[in-house]
Amino acid sequence: EKYINMDIVGEFSPLKIRGQIQVIFGPMFSGKSTELLRRVRRYQLARHDCLLIKYSHDVRYGGDGICTHDRERASQAAVIGIDEGQFFPDVTAFCEELANAGKTVIVAALDGTFERKAFGSVLSLIPLAESVVKLNAVCMLCYRPAAYTHRLGCETQLEVIGGVDKYQSLCRVCYLDCTINKENQSNLNMKVPSTRALKVHPLIDATCRQLFN
Repeated sequence: EKYINMDIVGEFSPLKIRGQIQVIFGPMFSGKSTELLRRVRRYQLARHDCLLIKYSHDVRYGGDGICTHDRERASQAAVIGIDEGQFFPDVTAFCEELANAGKTVIVAALDGTFERKAFGSVLSLIPLAESVVKLNAVCMLCYRPAAYTHRLGCETQLEVIGGVDKYQSLCRVCYLDCTINKENQSNLNMKVPSTRALKVHPLIDATCRQLFN
């Protein structure tokens, strides 16, 4: 269900419209979705038919006339916005095909995982796109520009949906500090605590398992 359905998008666009791919990268809390909506609404004001494709687990948007699953309206769309593009495995092929058909495709996506690794195949859009920007967030610890997403919990799976309850935006220095601290804490939790330690901190290990598993 994560794959973009090519059948919902029309094969043709007006000849006067030239296709293009615009990509908006950045960590969490950097305003990617806000910038995506700003661009889509600007095209709407210019009377372009617009479609916003969002990840099925994302419930941030309401029925404001931008989000739609109407197949007939989608087939007429000249501008397609894709939010959370990192979650769509076929996003690169989808964008290239639509841009070649004369569509304007705007993608907002995380460029890196919480481990600062490439997120899926979304970085393959870079050599194909006419426009690529990376937004910064604000570091939630030191308030400097933040380029990275840090996960607060102990989950190791790639996809964990959440907001400020699950993630922080951090600068390089704070990210490295938090990563080291988390590794040290993980090593401590792996050790068998003494009887005295259990008496002083009876809930440390149990709480970690309960919250993050």
